Amino acid sequence: MRIREAHHEDAKTIVDFQIRLAFETEGLQLTHDTVQKGVAAVFDDSTKGYYLVAEENGLIAACLLVVPEWSDWRNSTVLWIHSLYVVAEHRHVGVFRAMYQHLRNKVENRRGYAGIRLYVDKRNTVAIKAYENMGMSSEHYAMFEWVPYDARTPTRRRRDDLPRKRER
Repeated sequence: MRIREAHHEDAKTIVDFQIRLAFETEGLQLTHDTVQKGVAAVFDDSTKGYYLVAEENGLIAACLLVVPEWSDWRNSTVLWIHSLYVVAEHRHVGVFRAMYQHLRNKVENRRGYAGIRLYVDKRNTVAIKAYENMGMSSEHYAMFEWVPYDARTPTRRRRDDLPRKRER
């Protein structure tokens, strides 16, 4: 298993993986065009992050997006793992563990890095168990979000479409 930074030539596979990921984990049908543009944006602007891929016998078995976040508290960068996808036949054999260890080595061996973070859907118990098995913890922070559009489509929602509180 070889872990490496992805190249532009890997973009088509990464797009395919991201579309599969959204459907498998959240039942979302992403549009190919939107995801293709999103992946291309990462390759075109390194400040957005970079992709890591796990490659075996010349085929990509997994990918993840590494997104840097500046921490003024630590005067260093936290690496966020996003968009992790492992091909079904490569799951439960240590592929993610190898990718995680690659990032962990980077953090441990270079100044300027404060740690690794990720978020996971609370219903994804398999992923949660995998992260816990690697020594990651969810005890310190809770995540909150506000998304100004329907995440299932790339269009913005009108105010009238937003859920309303029930009248009593």
